[in-house]
Amino acid sequence: MTSIKDVARRAGVAVSTVSKVVNGYPNVSEETREKVNGAVRELNFTPNTIASALSSKRAGRVALLINQSTQAVDEVAMQYLSGAINRAQEEKLDVITVFFSMIRDRGVDDIVRYFQAQSIEGLLIYGMGRDDDVLHAMIDGQQFKVVAVDAPFVNENTSCVGIDHAQAQYDVAKKTLRENRGKAVLYIAGKKDGYVTRERLAGMWRLAQEEGLSLTVHRGDFSEKKARELTFAHGAGADMISCASDLMAIGAMRALQEMDIFRPVCGFDGITLMGYAGKQMNTVKQDFRRVSAVAMEEMARLLEGGTGRRLTPGYELVRMQYLDIIS
Repeated sequence: MTSIKDVARRAGVAVSTVSKVVNGYPNVSEETREKVNGAVRELNFTPNTIASALSSKRAGRVALLINQSTQAVDEVAMQYLSGAINRAQEEKLDVITVFFSMIRDRGVDDIVRYFQAQSIEGLLIYGMGRDDDVLHAMIDGQQFKVVAVDAPFVNENTSCVGIDHAQAQYDVAKKTLRENRGKAVLYIAGKKDGYVTRERLAGMWRLAQEEGLSLTVHRGDFSEKKARELTFAHGAGADMISCASDLMAIGAMRALQEMDIFRPVCGFDGITLMGYAGKQMNTVKQDFRRVSAVAMEEMARLLEGGTGRRLTPGYELVRMQYLDIIS
């Protein structure tokens, strides 16, 4: 009995390419398509047979692009990977992991060829910044289906997934403000080129305007060390410190302890490390696994012919402490 491997061998292409042609996937040259269709006819191999042979795995692969941008990369990245991979198994999609550092210095055409050579049809992008021009160009080119996590890109082949960072930052800072007194707030923001940095800062400015706050903003680049230094320099003059990440909140809290003064501090993300800071702190708890699973589910929808859209998972306001994370 003729197999899909026989068709691929006769046409001189990969098995996944045969599947793409038969199932009408894009990004296949006309010459290759003719070779595959010719081999199918010669071997009397029907599309239904091919579909049955591939029923346990969808055609093509998805690349998970991870940007190592914070000291907490291990915890956040592993949650992202866990959520994406588990959902990919349910969707019967094959995935590979690629770190930004592997492709950052390549041109657009080079990167496209790199992914196409590995039968990549979809890209899940985590941690893309406003200065990542090559990735922006790839999204605009629409050679791949793309789901961008925490980056506001939507077109026919691109969806974005992420919580409402502006509202979440507003909510956690307002909660902390209402539990304490004061009008002077030190806000330690994230990286200059970050989409979430801009959105979270917008939430803080909205709160400052509504509550008549004196808001001082400094960029901490998601660094515990830099947040600690900024707190030493500006913390004493503030009534409250709001941080755009838990890691920076930990740095701020430790600086306050060394200064032997109290200021309420709130963070963002809900990472496990927050529970070891020594004090209770309000934070926005993101379910990174769930966000990533939603992103992979959306990728499956795009690969099946869906058009791009924006998805906004929920979040929680929690008060992290040591007893919450020990078992």
